[in-house]
Amino acid sequence: MCGIAGYLDGSRSRAESPTAPGVLVAMTDTLEHRGPDGEGHYERDGVGLGHRRLSIVDLAGGAQPMGNEDGAVQVVFNGEIYNHAELRPTLEARGHRFRTTSDTEVLVHLWEEHGPSMVEHLNGMFAFAIWDARNETLFLARDRLGIKPVYWSLLGDRLVFGSELKAVLAHPAVPRQLDPTSLSDYLSFLYVPAPRSIFRDVQKLPPAHTLLLRRGEAPVVKRYWHARFDHDLHTGDADALAAELRALLVRCVERRLMAEVPLGAFLSGGVDSSIVVALMTEAGVAAPKTTTIGFEVEGFDERDRARLVAERFGADHTERVVTPDALSIVDRLSYFFDEPFADASAVPTYYLSEATRTRVTVALSGDGGDETYAGYRRYWFDGFEHRMRRWMLGGLGQSVARGLSAVYPKADWLPRPLRAKTLLGNLGDGPAAAYYRTITQMGERAKHALLAPDLVAALGDYDPLARFRGVYESVDAKDSISRAQATDLVTYLADDILTKVDRASMAHSLEVRVPILDHTAVEFAARVPRDLRLHGRDHKHLLKRAVRGTIPDEILDGRKHGFEVPLKAWFRNELRPLAESLGERAAIRDHFRVDAVQTLVRDHTRGLADHSVALWTLLMFDRWAERYLQPTATTGATA
Repeated sequence: MCGIAGYLDGSRSRAESPTAPGVLVAMTDTLEHRGPDGEGHYERDGVGLGHRRLSIVDLAGGAQPMGNEDGAVQVVFNGEIYNHAELRPTLEARGHRFRTTSDTEVLVHLWEEHGPSMVEHLNGMFAFAIWDARNETLFLARDRLGIKPVYWSLLGDRLVFGSELKAVLAHPAVPRQLDPTSLSDYLSFLYVPAPRSIFRDVQKLPPAHTLLLRRGEAPVVKRYWHARFDHDLHTGDADALAAELRALLVRCVERRLMAEVPLGAFLSGGVDSSIVVALMTEAGVAAPKTTTIGFEVEGFDERDRARLVAERFGADHTERVVTPDALSIVDRLSYFFDEPFADASAVPTYYLSEATRTRVTVALSGDGGDETYAGYRRYWFDGFEHRMRRWMLGGLGQSVARGLSAVYPKADWLPRPLRAKTLLGNLGDGPAAAYYRTITQMGERAKHALLAPDLVAALGDYDPLARFRGVYESVDAKDSISRAQATDLVTYLADDILTKVDRASMAHSLEVRVPILDHTAVEFAARVPRDLRLHGRDHKHLLKRAVRGTIPDEILDGRKHGFEVPLKAWFRNELRPLAESLGERAAIRDHFRVDAVQTLVRDHTRGLADHSVALWTLLMFDRWAERYLQPTATTGATA
């Protein structure tokens, strides 16, 4: 795993503001944590390509930037191409000469053969940049699921890019102007959805997209792949499909064992990570090195379940306990995530990565099983609401539900069956608005009451639901549950889950591989009949069926736990002083209504309401703004 950065000046000969010497080095230096084993730079004729290397494959010969035979094509690459050995013979037969065994070298020759369509031949996780001096073309690409990140900024006729936002910001031409719509989205989703970033002038390249820029022309961003949930497999009964799925996942795991360094796995005690560990042993890994994180808080600890799996498969297992004292980590998280990011599971993921890195350089993870096999409980509820909306209510019923929702109290203190406000609102809305309401943390009214008046004015009539509806209605899916899954694949998975894992792991120079998100496995899952993904209320039905008898039943049939942290208790105890000081923080006072923030703190600490997610969201924004909104902010971690 590595970090990449670079630029393309629109005119080689322009004299007004060429990229200054040393800028490329400064950009790549911000990515040292992603690649501590080496660095390389290519600068010529107004083009810069920079690289930081974490050595995994071809330790001796994989230095970058890497070129073709005559050096006219250069590449910098972050990720792994798992099928590079399969691609090499065909390229050699076409006359290409290889100097290394690195997967990176395959990219330059694939570009020569196929141009932008080269991405269709790749199996892997990747973000790379190719410069072709022969036609003065820069090509950026990101893998299908968005496992590896790319940020970019177009400033006049100059394009700047990097693996992380901090690398782009290290270019002196890139301004740091907050985008109010991105702040609004952050309050809704707890992350900033692609293609925007928190800054107006910087974008994310979305998953499964490429960017092609010929010098002197406008960049062309193009999507090259999507998962189609609109066709069912008809190749056999459930048992046959389960057997086919198991064989496919074994191949996906085997591909990800490619390494010349120690390799292990995350083990949470959940279904997905347990499957990965089981299939690692089936693929021939003896005593895989596994790591788990726990909390000494009832209801938030799964170490016993992880230990059960580790014992079943003879893993070399280790555990680490996270305590509230560890929450000084918020400053480090703000540095490594670059943007406001309020999924609190980043905390245990950070420590899990830290503990894992002490023993291995590469870890396999079970991420992706929930999105591909309908593992979230919200999928069942969304399907239930859709059936009620369609079969029971009709247009008049929807109007009644919408009216009742407006007057029904938001009574979080009531027993769960009586908390009907969200249900009534969802029944009164269309399916896109209902799912948006389900997955967002803060509605427009609450945001406008919290944001400073000038930010509310700057937002104008911005409607984040309209953007979300565009994604929801554009995915290829035949039913509401599949549509929710497909939407999550291109939003929540990439911008939250995979962002969290990438930043937390790369903070410790740990490469994480996700076999369940091999694009062939995702395509298989998307074409499985819906009732085999979610069978009644049995989530991940086919996935669990594929490993029944191998994974302990206690794991397969146990209640699902997310990678959660006890924020509610922490903000009423250890973190209470930090919460009570929020209203005094400059970034909070500049962007939010202090009285509204103080009300959230007071009601939460007194036990009148649970505002822990909102408080964490404000805390992470404050830490981020203190570091990144100041033009002279340091570029190094200080925590």
